[in-house]
Amino acid sequence: MSDDRKPRIEPYTAPAGGWGSVKSVVEILRREKVPVPSTVKELWRQNKPRGFTCVSCAWPQPGHPLMFEFCENGAKASAWELTSLRTTPEFFAQHTVTELRNWSDYELEQNGRLTQPMRYDRASDKYVPVVWEEAFREIGAELKKLAPKSVVFYASGRASLETSYLYALFARLYGNNNLPDSSNMCHEATGVALRQCIGTAVGTVVLDDFDKTDGIFFFGQNAGVNSPRMMHDLQKAAQRGVPIIVFNPVRERGLERFTNPQNPLEMLTGRETPLATQYHQVKTGGDIAAIAGLCKTLLALDDEALANGTPRVLDTDFIAAHTHGFDAFVAWVRAQSWDAIEADSGLPRAALEGAARVYARCNAVIGVYGMGLTQHVLGEYNIYMLANLLLMRGNIGKPGAGICPVRGHSNVQGQRTVGIADDPALVPLDRLAEQYGFEPPRERGLHTVEACKGVLDGSVHGFIGLGGNFLRAIPDQERVIAAWDKLRLTVQIATKLNRTHLVNGEVAYLLPCLGRIERVVENGKAQVLSTEDSTSCIHASVGKAEPASPDLLSETRIVAEMAKATLPPNPKVPWDTWENDYATIRDAIEQTYPDQFRDYNQRMWQPGGFHRPNSARERIWKTATGKANLIAPPALVATGFDDAPGRFRLMTMRSNDQFNTTVYGYDDRFRGIYGTRDVVMMHKDDIAQLGLREGQVVKLVSDAGDGIAREVGGLSVVAFDIPRGCIGGYYPECNPLIPLSHHTLFSMLPAAKSVPVRIVAEATG
Repeated sequence: MSDDRKPRIEPYTAPAGGWGSVKSVVEILRREKVPVPSTVKELWRQNKPRGFTCVSCAWPQPGHPLMFEFCENGAKASAWELTSLRTTPEFFAQHTVTELRNWSDYELEQNGRLTQPMRYDRASDKYVPVVWEEAFREIGAELKKLAPKSVVFYASGRASLETSYLYALFARLYGNNNLPDSSNMCHEATGVALRQCIGTAVGTVVLDDFDKTDGIFFFGQNAGVNSPRMMHDLQKAAQRGVPIIVFNPVRERGLERFTNPQNPLEMLTGRETPLATQYHQVKTGGDIAAIAGLCKTLLALDDEALANGTPRVLDTDFIAAHTHGFDAFVAWVRAQSWDAIEADSGLPRAALEGAARVYARCNAVIGVYGMGLTQHVLGEYNIYMLANLLLMRGNIGKPGAGICPVRGHSNVQGQRTVGIADDPALVPLDRLAEQYGFEPPRERGLHTVEACKGVLDGSVHGFIGLGGNFLRAIPDQERVIAAWDKLRLTVQIATKLNRTHLVNGEVAYLLPCLGRIERVVENGKAQVLSTEDSTSCIHASVGKAEPASPDLLSETRIVAEMAKATLPPNPKVPWDTWENDYATIRDAIEQTYPDQFRDYNQRMWQPGGFHRPNSARERIWKTATGKANLIAPPALVATGFDDAPGRFRLMTMRSNDQFNTTVYGYDDRFRGIYGTRDVVMMHKDDIAQLGLREGQVVKLVSDAGDGIAREVGGLSVVAFDIPRGCIGGYYPECNPLIPLSHHTLFSMLPAAKSVPVRIVAEATG
């Protein structure tokens, strides 16, 4: 495809939201050729009772929604799904797979919705049409030939709870726990860390807490891009005087100031709401040091209060009754010098003391974080440190307070809830065994990094992808892609064509599915799906839009049909019943998880959904000690590597015009970068020190020291407000620079926010 983009770099001075957001939505609606009446009708239903849950982020739906309960990125995601553009069999007849590999990510998905099931024909190097029955029959035959432990069942974060439950059951009935999902690349560290320190794998905050809090502390999360509807809650908090303290390497516009597109007065007058009351540009990987500085200040303030006989700063009653490890943690904090804290955080002592004093004055604080904490070698310790900070003043388990991991994908948390997990300890296997009359596999399965290693060493022979763009999302892309065609079977369930579909095993199928917004009818009856948001709240989701093609099947039916074609009959596993009536799947989920899904089919219709129980929210600590654990880190820097001359910490970033691997366009207006994603963002002094100039083309080269050559070239240097020694580049374009070995200590989450690289000028002319 032709590319007539004209890259330009120019400052963006407007707030988040406002007319810039409206213009961006109008542009994508035009580009996707979405009929205006159907668009308005569907957007009106988005994130509302009896409507559909957003296919973008997982921010909760309020019980009393706004007139338009969607954001810029949510509207883009809906337009992306409602597009009138189509990728038909005629398209595949005109293009070889090799040719399509030269298309950009944007161009591939921009071609539109897939319309018919396709099989890869290696002789012609093209996808050819296939009927559903034949596809299921051959997939089942291939799976029967393969050793169950050699097959991976990957899931992205969009599949419904119903589909996810069946998918996980299919894998276990087949004989493995090889169930990696997109949480392995974003928030797996959250589940591991929070289970250790507070006894639950998810956050403790619900939406109402934002109305009750008197302090919000942000770490490594960009609400303006990753969860824009959250900005409505932040705006309300800011307007009533709640301090919002931000720690993030770059100044994200969505945390600085906001004009609400749903407020006519603000839109007409251009009125902005300042959000962050303090903004601290911590070094990437320096959050442990920054939080250590906050904790050190709290201890000093408490010492002063104790000496003066004034009220204590620490919540000593809570600490005594509910925590374990406090004294050891205090000793660690006191042992950290201010010189080390300042050097490793990149922040002055006065700034950290000022932030800590604000924290000390607040009675109920929410600690919000995103992948800026999770995606480091010491990612779990980043989360432990935030939990430690909150526990010091009893800020977990009371109204208006708690820990709030912001999940990106729209049902990634829910998938884990209903069984998509490589760790069998997270799944009620005994209950499944009794419910379905089989012996589930007990050994741990493959997560994402291990699945990639299995492709490289030849132990993985089959891959089924329930959505997503696996090969674009993973680290060490080029090495894994080079080995991918040795797989015997690859099956991709998807709505649009993406890069992963162009790298195939010996036998390969591309199975197009209905989107969440579209009507699902089974056995003459309209079906309903459900999802879980970031606050563990379950919502019904009703699709009503006309399907993109009459040949599409729902993800639920595709999974059930593959299972029937693969597995021996089992009278206790009613695949036919489930695929004809999704309410019976929810009954099965309730039977497997009775404490979590009581009265599932009835309660999911509640406005605002229903919350799963959360023991930590009730100050019941399901940990090994029976209390909330304060855990000290082994170092002040989370990167997992030492700084060295010429070595930079690369932070991969998402633009304003993308969601995960889906690129909606080439403009990142909040950062003032237009028409390109091929950039490296650098501090102006680092540019000068390396003898580079703005606009110069460079390549990033891995400095992991493992002897494997990795590089990404063709990147233009952009002067940017980022701490010295740190650089930014776009995800997924920079993923080839991340070694498979560069991951968190316990969850093996790729450490994509601090990657060791060097910068090399490319030859010109």
